[in-house]
Amino acid sequence: MTLIDRLGLSVPLVQAPMAGVSTPALAAAVSNGGALGSIAVGATDAAGARATIAELRTRTNRAFNVNVCVHGEARADPGREAAWLEWLKPLFAEFGAEPPKALRTIYKSFADDSDMLAMLLDVAPPVISFHFGVPSAEAIAAFRARGVLTLATATSLDEARAIEAAGLDAVVAQGIEAGGHRGVFDPAVPDGGLGTMALTRLLVRNTRLPVVAAGGIMDGQGISAALDLGAVAAQLGTAFIACPESSADDGYRAALTGPGAYHTVLTRLISGRPARALANRFTALAGTAATPLPPDYPIAYDAGKALHMAARERGEHGFGAQWAGQGAPLARAMPAAALVETLRAELQACRGTS
Repeated sequence: MTLIDRLGLSVPLVQAPMAGVSTPALAAAVSNGGALGSIAVGATDAAGARATIAELRTRTNRAFNVNVCVHGEARADPGREAAWLEWLKPLFAEFGAEPPKALRTIYKSFADDSDMLAMLLDVAPPVISFHFGVPSAEAIAAFRARGVLTLATATSLDEARAIEAAGLDAVVAQGIEAGGHRGVFDPAVPDGGLGTMALTRLLVRNTRLPVVAAGGIMDGQGISAALDLGAVAAQLGTAFIACPESSADDGYRAALTGPGAYHTVLTRLISGRPARALANRFTALAGTAATPLPPDYPIAYDAGKALHMAARERGEHGFGAQWAGQGAPLARAMPAAALVETLRAELQACRGTS
């Protein structure tokens, strides 16, 4: 049985679990349309994740994906963090605010979150996906025993081989074009920056895992191209930002249709890890005079979120985490169900099926 058959999908499409965008309403609409909807719970605790999954289950009886982050432990560095806050201080002042006195590790890694593991084993969502790495062998075995299908993101062949060796069911080949955080296991290791096309073919030819292609895919033609490369499905995230069911705010939606969509940027400034965003005032700070090294992820994110809140209160949306891939100018604003149906029709037209 193929991965698509096992999940009962009629469209070889996965909605990317973009934090700050994906909601139970969005995921349910995608799943009800025959694709795989996703929610991201890395920014909440076990209780919040349980409530989100419960809400999603009231909206769909079809398969869906729950995404968690397996990042390495953030290294606190008071001097580096103080320098970062001092550098940001004039920006806070522009909006009549002060930067935080100190920065916190605001997100817990799944690798260190026994409560999240226990909750996910209890509720057993159909699919769980991992970003930034893979969990322990014990966790993977426990999910398998509960009948949960597991996926993880790879940005290189080495990462994909680690995912295969860990015994996961499938791999997401995340090309450099993709929006949001790069799924690199170790951000200190040089990133080869492989594009979706090259990476997908590398993983198809050099692993035995089903491959889901991700990065820059926005329409049925892109999905068809991914299938031609040997992928079993395509993952789309930026394509769903403009859907009314997403939680993107008005500034984010407006930016998606603006000039910044044509110039997406990989930046560490917002969160401390490389992530692709729409070009905005925050991304423009990269490479400016005396730009210090941001703190580790997610410590830097504590400052980034505070700056965004201060700016937004004064009507400035250019400091938000407006994650988006290189296909951003191809985004279409329509309900998620209509988008899935449009993607289905475009894919069928490409492949001569009905």
